[in-house]
Amino acid sequence: MKIKYTAPLRGDLSIPGDKSISHRSVMFGALAEGTTEVTNFLTGADCLSTIACFRRMGIDISLKMDAAETVSGSANSHAANRQTGGHVRIHGKGLHGLSAPAEQLDAGNSGTTVRLLSGILAGQTFDSCLTGDASIQKRPMKRIMTPLEAMGADIVSMRGNGCAPLAIHGKQLHGAHYDSPVASAQVKSCILLAGLYADGITSVSEPALSRNHSELMLRYFGADVRTDSDDLSADGAIPWKKSPTVYIAPEPTLTARSIHVPGDISSAAYFIAAALLVPGSELLLRNVGINPTRDGMLRVCRAMGADLTLLNKDYSGPEPCADLLVRSSALKAVEIGGDLIPTLIDELPILAVLAAFADGTTVIRDAAELRVKESDRIAVMTENLSRIGCAVEATPDGMIITGTGGRPLHGAVIDPHKDHRVAMSFAVAALASEGETEIQDADCVTISYPGFFKDLNEVCR
Repeated sequence: MKIKYTAPLRGDLSIPGDKSISHRSVMFGALAEGTTEVTNFLTGADCLSTIACFRRMGIDISLKMDAAETVSGSANSHAANRQTGGHVRIHGKGLHGLSAPAEQLDAGNSGTTVRLLSGILAGQTFDSCLTGDASIQKRPMKRIMTPLEAMGADIVSMRGNGCAPLAIHGKQLHGAHYDSPVASAQVKSCILLAGLYADGITSVSEPALSRNHSELMLRYFGADVRTDSDDLSADGAIPWKKSPTVYIAPEPTLTARSIHVPGDISSAAYFIAAALLVPGSELLLRNVGINPTRDGMLRVCRAMGADLTLLNKDYSGPEPCADLLVRSSALKAVEIGGDLIPTLIDELPILAVLAAFADGTTVIRDAAELRVKESDRIAVMTENLSRIGCAVEATPDGMIITGTGGRPLHGAVIDPHKDHRVAMSFAVAALASEGETEIQDADCVTISYPGFFKDLNEVCR
């Protein structure tokens, strides 16, 4: 994929559905009684892997693309036909309705699928094997195996390296408390899902609050989920606490619900960054999720001096959302670390790109988790930022990036190491760089945003 744009970004865009919420809608819908209807479902490869796994366990799931809609009245007065997402219907069979799969469950490239599904499989009455692609088979799974084993689970890394494939012998689980050494929504969610099948209360504490989609959605489906913090306030704020703890009671009756998935803020992040970096740009991003456990990108952008306004804020559903109006801005360096990291861990690659064009030196710290994502994102971002002329230094838990103060960098051949977030980040960097940028293996973006380049072309006209 070769990219060279000079025109300002203009228009409005409906961002594809949130990946985290799309995954969970299938999982919880499968364990609920009745038919769960999901609209604006993200049809990226990761979420399709979750559907495939549950189909192999006897769950009837239908998927169709919603009808295309015409979006008009945008800032540059053009209209465009865009798919609004997928419509998924999940015919749930209740908490104990899954069947033994006849073959391995293949999660593809999806860490969310592996880790959350492990919690569900640990409490079943059948055995299963959970695997994924080459990248997944290198990602650490001891972080979920340890707490599951403490609950009595029989889960084994088949190669003895703490990674997938995982052999899971389903059995009765015990309620337990786990102090997680990492703030990870995947770890927390795995434990909560296992807790559905335990013989008592299960709880998990984190060093900082990770994204809380599982807690909100489980409660929405009827589970007894409680936290040691208050619920979201009327304006969506969370009363942050050290070592936040969440509790779940076993054996609930989950009831099917209707879910409209908000736009994924992690996908919106690339268009936020592009509009900030390309002079004269103005973009309206519609129906974006603004859950406070995910809005670190917005907080950092504002700290950098971004012209970013939230419009039409809606807190009526389980997940808050808003329209985001973004205008090009002169950016300044910031420090990103501490409790902020769990709220923007997936956005750190694109924030590194923003830092490359900001005025001053940005420090990203406390983000060692980036080393064990789809790629070693610290190494891969440092490698490719250097290729476009950025002054960047890798550290064990982050990066030190000296920005250009708004001056363009130069195009280069980018190797994203098949990491979708790296590929999209450098597509944005190309818009603010001189010359042509070539992104190798650009089709890896289908993992989370199949229509990314189409949408990018649309707003760059």
